[in-house]
Amino acid sequence: MAIHRILKRSLSTDKRSTSSRTDVPKGHVAVYVGENEKKRFVIPVSYLNHPWFQELLYQAEEEFGFHHPMGGLTIHCNQDLFVDLTSRLGRT
Repeated sequence: MAIHRILKRSLSTDKRSTSSRTDVPKGHVAVYVGENEKKRFVIPVSYLNHPWFQELLYQAEEEFGFHHPMGGLTIHCNQDLFVDLTSRLGRT
């Protein structure tokens, strides 16, 4: 599954200290979203399995590969689009 490859690559390049990761609650993951300026979002892990989110990740992989300069999972898309998508996922 593509999400497992993306997360494995993202987490293996994470150079931040362990203490900086403790602000992400159990069952959640931090992602960096934006086309230019990146904003950090903390989302439920369950979103990663949703087909809409999988499509977003697939498009990000196709366009940008596995290079995640922020040290975590980076999604290159409009932040308003991401907020709209995650709010819809939260209602399903």
